[in-house]
Amino acid sequence: MSLRVRVIASPGFATGFRLAGFAVDEVSTPREAFDRFVAALAQADLGILLVEQRLLDTLPTAVRRGAERRPVPVLVPIPSPAWAGQKADENFILELLRRTIGYRVRLQ
Repeated sequence: MSLRVRVIASPGFATGFRLAGFAVDEVSTPREAFDRFVAALAQADLGILLVEQRLLDTLPTAVRRGAERRPVPVLVPIPSPAWAGQKADENFILELLRRTIGYRVRLQ
């Protein structure tokens, strides 16, 4: 029996996982996160459940701890992005561009 991987994340964060080929549930509210989380736990063929940390923190403690005690699916929290308010490192961006397009770019 093969087991699947599923992701529960906010819309802005879900895109990358979808591009990587994962099954993604996009949620915008804590209630949606709770509903999708409970539904995912009920899936017999689910092996790994990746959940954005910010959303995982909104779940009731009893539900979250119950899921953590289960052997399957393995619950994996994903750190939420914290880009807002942070200044991007120019060298980091330049290195990403170099790896992506194959040569150095000069930003002005």
